[in-house]
Amino acid sequence: MKFEEICTLIKTELSVDFQVNENQLQPTMTVLADDLVKIATFLKQNNALFFDQLSCLTAIDNGLEANTFELIYHFTSILREHQFIIKVFVPRTIDVLPSVDSLASIWKTADWHEREAYDLMGIHFNNHPDLRRILLPADWIGYPLRKNYVEAEIYHGLKIK
Repeated sequence: MKFEEICTLIKTELSVDFQVNENQLQPTMTVLADDLVKIATFLKQNNALFFDQLSCLTAIDNGLEANTFELIYHFTSILREHQFIIKVFVPRTIDVLPSVDSLASIWKTADWHEREAYDLMGIHFNNHPDLRRILLPADWIGYPLRKNYVEAEIYHGLKIK
């Protein structure tokens, strides 16, 4: 199924707002964070779509000027031989971590993808079954892939910079 057909099916079956960007090599649908789980569930459960895999989740820091993080989800249907990309923007916040609902209850691979985005970018995934650091030590301070990250000079008495 082509990108446009998937978008039409989502628009027909779900009452959600989204924006489409087809002016790139891989077209994307941008959705509100509040609609992500509803759309993801539909992508997996609809027999015409049958997206059986969340193949990648990428988090991007758009910088202090944009004041947002971008989450890019790559879905694949091995059986139906099609792919689909969804983007979600979340605001940068100072006092609490930005958050979006977890997809781990829909695709088990989301568990590891979300933990990596949490660990390196500081994005919280609501209802995640085990949201803890996956690459860095549990007591690490900060999120190294954020554009405003300041690298520590010493960690547990060891000079690291």
